[in-house]
This record gives sequence, structure tokens and C-alpha cells, in this order.
Amino acid sequence: MRIAFFSDIHANLPALEAFFKDVETRDTDAIYCLGDLVGYNIWPNEVIYQIRKRGIPTIAGNYDFGIGRSSDDCGCAYKTDDEKENGKVSIAFTNEIIKDEQRAYLRTLPAHIRLDFQLNDRPLSVLLVHGSPRRINEYLFEDRDEKSMLRIMEQAGADVMLFGHTHKPYHRILNLVEADGTDHFRHAINIGSVGKPKDGDPRGGYVILHINADASISSKESITTEFIRFHYDVEKAAKAVEDSILPNAYAESLRLAK
Repeated sequence: MRIAFFSDIHANLPALEAFFKDVETRDTDAIYCLGDLVGYNIWPNEVIYQIRKRGIPTIAGNYDFGIGRSSDDCGCAYKTDDEKENGKVSIAFTNEIIKDEQRAYLRTLPAHIRLDFQLNDRPLSVLLVHGSPRRINEYLFEDRDEKSMLRIMEQAGADVMLFGHTHKPYHRILNLVEADGTDHFRHAINIGSVGKPKDGDPRGGYVILHINADASISSKESITTEFIRFHYDVEKAAKAVEDSILPNAYAESLRLAK
């Protein structure tokens, strides 16, 4: 089975449209969205419409959670005063232009989705979250302590955990040998960002998860990930920011992927 996962569009319609064109060439069996449809650009309504009309199962990101409740807090971890001021402009702008129907949709998005497989003697549980199973806005960076990551996944009952929020893709395979001496491999996968990458590569990104017919938690190689990058009209998205009341810093962040 080949499952596509994408996240963190952040109202970037040109990036989303390019994603759909790319993923349609990849022969996937299913598509899931891990949230943050809105914020930082001018097309929140259009992005939501495109996802809804395709019936794509979607969970809430922290920005979706805030806008869905007409909040002035997106749950974002801004570090500097400039970032905080820019963030206030962004969430106020998004709250102003979002339509009632689209806001109601964001409000009803689930916190997570679980996919349970029974391919062998032991079940395989795939958990989709935005930040982490504990908090919608928790950052799980690649350098997270291994014991901490394992604990988070164990407590959530996740053999494979896919998430976004940091906008930086990676795949970590963690092994905790069980009491009977058997291996139990867990996969922590950050799927990156379609519309606001932060890894220095301005192309949009998403993941295709490969689960073979004999996939097992005791087989390290039976679950693999394919990290896809695709080109889109970055300048169109950046210019849209500059032509709006949104801070120009968001245009530069698209160009530089920072």
C-alpha cells in the first residue's frame, strides 16, 4: 500500500495546486492531510475548498484550531518580538477573511486519525497527529531524545507516527527490544510542509508511506518512506503576501524556506 501524507499548506494555494498535480502521478492508494490549512497567506478559503471537494481525511493543525474558534492565538511558538507582532497580523487577517462555512469546517476537524492494520500475527498501528499525540502544537524535531520519542509513541500506542508542524521532514527508526527478546521497531516520520518549508529548500514537500503486504513491527525494512519534493510558483505565493497587509517577512520565508 502506498499512502500519501501532506501537511502545513498555510493558505498557499499555488503550492497546494502543484501538490495535487504531482501526487496524481504517483499511483497512491490513499491521501491524508495532517493540518494547518490556513495562516500566513491570502488563500485560506480556497485551500479549504480544494481539500473538502476531494473528500480528503484531514486533522486539525494548531492554526486551524485557533481560526476555527475565532481565537487570536494560533498556538505558534514565536521567539522574537518581531515574530510575535507579525503573527498577530497574520491571525487577525485570517480571522477577517475566513468564511463562516470554512471556519465551521476547521472547528470540526479531528485531533488525530488512527489506521490499524492486521497484516501478521501482531497489529500495526499508524497514528496521524499534527504536532504530537500530547499537544497539537508540540514540536518533535529530529534531534528529539530517543527515549523521549519512544515514550511518546508507546503512550500513544503508535508503531508508525506521522506528523508535521516543524516543516522539516525526517524519518527516524527506533527500536525497543521487548521482554521476550524480539525487536519492536517504531517509525517517527515528519512529513514536511507543502506550503511553507523551513529546511532551506523552497519546494513543497510531502511523504508517501510504503507498507508492504508482510509489514511487521519486528521487520525494520517492511515500512519505508519516500520524501517527495515538487516545484511550484514560489514567486506568485510570495508576491501575494507582499500585495496584502501581511508582513513581507512571510514572502521572504517562502523564497528562502526559513
